[in-house]
Amino acid sequence: MNREAFERQYQDDWKRLGELLDHLERVKKSDVCGGFPELYRRVCHQLALVRSRLYGTDLEQHLNGLVLRGHHQLYRRSGPTWTQVADFFVAGFPRLVRREARLVGVAVALLFGPLLAMVAAVAARPELAYSVIDPATAAEYQSMYDPADSMERGSQTDFYMFGFYVYNNVSIAFQTFAGGILFAVGSIVYLMINGVVIGTVAGHMVNVGNGDAFFPFVVGHGSFELVAIALAGASGLKLGLALAAPGRRSRRAALVAAGRESIRMVYGIFGMLVLAAFVEAFWSSSTVFPSTVKYVAGGAGWVAVAAYFTLAGRDGRAA
Repeated sequence: MNREAFERQYQDDWKRLGELLDHLERVKKSDVCGGFPELYRRVCHQLALVRSRLYGTDLEQHLNGLVLRGHHQLYRRSGPTWTQVADFFVAGFPRLVRREARLVGVAVALLFGPLLAMVAAVAARPELAYSVIDPATAAEYQSMYDPADSMERGSQTDFYMFGFYVYNNVSIAFQTFAGGILFAVGSIVYLMINGVVIGTVAGHMVNVGNGDAFFPFVVGHGSFELVAIALAGASGLKLGLALAAPGRRSRRAALVAAGRESIRMVYGIFGMLVLAAFVEAFWSSSTVFPSTVKYVAGGAGWVAVAAYFTLAGRDGRAA
């Protein structure tokens, strides 16, 4: 698409944003209108396209001015409103993920490829499990998912485990994300390590006969937790690529620009990890429901995650 076609396609957005900014700056109200955040984000994306496609400094400066004014209006409160938070999770977050579809695909492959490979490898050669996890750790997992032991806990313990799971999940995701600062190498390594360890544990549980306890436990929260870790890896890859291939920008400028987008994705990832921890603490360990119900619920979770990132936030535009 050349510059003229680009301007024809998006000039209505720019005109509408300018009019809204004129109104907001005139009335001096603290709350922005409902459609403003999404319009602002669209223009931010269009500004990024103008920069990457070198459409000209005059157009870039015009859009940059709109974005700066919009940023002031959107964030002049001490923090985001509940409406803005809801708008982000309903539409903004899935749009961000779709915008980074290639990096997300790479991260998914780096996590789930080793995971599935190790499940198959350990199932074929059980001794391989001990090359990844030591015998003491393997015995701990066997005891944890022993079908003879009830996993039911008291409500007080459930709340404690919820906090533990949030801490543990966020720690893993943060490592995977922050590893990207090492020119993406850290994120790649953490994604693959997590895949190898999870696949090894799953394969080992099958070999020792604990699969009937292990899989009903993990299936409920696995969709939220594993996808969140993959997205953390994609965010880290974005940082690393900005450093490795900054293009016409300095590495610092490229990193700052990539960081802004990546941090926004991290907000959504944190929400997914909290949800995963909640399911893990209060649903996964429950013995009230049979395994069949847990498998159905877990499958529904995967379908819901896929539908959310594929369909949520679409408004007829390419997003």
